Amino acid sequence: MSNFPVTKNPNSRISSVNWDKLGFGVYFSDHIFVSDYTNGAWDEGKIIPYGPMQLEPTNCTLHYGQTIFEGLKAFRTKDGINIFRPYNNARRLNKSALRVCIPPYDDKKLVEALKQLVALEYDWIPKERGQALYLRPLVFGTSNFLGVHPSSDYRLIVICSPVASYYAEGLSPVKILISSRYARAVRGGLGTAKTAANYAASLLAAQEAKELGFSQVLWLDAVSRRFIDEVGAMNIMFVIDDTLITPSLSEGTILEGVTRDAVLTLARDFGMKIEERPVTVEEIFDTHKSGKLQEIFGTGTAAVISPVGLLSYNNEKIVINDMKIGPFAQKFYDTITGIQYGELEDKHNWNVSIKM
Repeated sequence: MSNFPVTKNPNSRISSVNWDKLGFGVYFSDHIFVSDYTNGAWDEGKIIPYGPMQLEPTNCTLHYGQTIFEGLKAFRTKDGINIFRPYNNARRLNKSALRVCIPPYDDKKLVEALKQLVALEYDWIPKERGQALYLRPLVFGTSNFLGVHPSSDYRLIVICSPVASYYAEGLSPVKILISSRYARAVRGGLGTAKTAANYAASLLAAQEAKELGFSQVLWLDAVSRRFIDEVGAMNIMFVIDDTLITPSLSEGTILEGVTRDAVLTLARDFGMKIEERPVTVEEIFDTHKSGKLQEIFGTGTAAVISPVGLLSYNNEKIVINDMKIGPFAQKFYDTITGIQYGELEDKHNWNVSIKM
């Protein structure tokens, strides 16, 4: 493990945490990792106390949104810590960086920073099953100017947050509104990058959906408004006639989810038939009418698996699996979380483990 310089926080805030009501992204641990890019190179990086950062009013990211981020989790195990698939997130961070002209950060160095930071914040890792320490790497431009061009300076930070379930429903199926009015991403746009703008585009539709009693929005393609892209901030999966079907990544509008890849890998292990292809709204509603639509669920780091119990589109509603989690979604959830907590064999070497 690397030895980044550490400045200890003299005033730990861990006593303020309500471990019975963690929520998601409410509490933040005592330390962060920081590395700055100046004069064409990243510095060695350091771990410092969590706290405010000073920005000038002309900080370019405030005006032009040149920022990217990632999300992954660390889990308490019987003999230490598992960080789930950090190299995948590090590589995806650099893929996002390329899209918005941010210099790449060495993926191995980022994983080493994650390991040292998580080990330091061990007491912040929740002990309950279903909870974890959420890790948020973030990179943003730090130059000060007005004018549309890339920043010359950047900062990478990693934040730690003890979290429970992302959705209040937990593993209970959620109600989803299919948006025919708004679009999240277009071909050639930012759909494959984890950027702030990508998420800002989703806020209004999500807010309106929640006002109508739905948990999230299912996004359609921006051209024909027929083909399914993502659900909220998650990839979407359908089980139709015992086949696992998910929209392909080839159109360049869908984020390449780490959990999505884990589910597809496990589905192959389970011997399931898999199809990555375009999926239309009409197909989903037609297969529901024919009785072939068995399950729908989202996949993502925050929730792992989020079953969908109801879809609403143009005032037509369908209920999936009687608003109950299906056996496929349950099996994927149990297997992935079992690997994350070190309870099941990690056949694909997904975990980076730290002995404590």
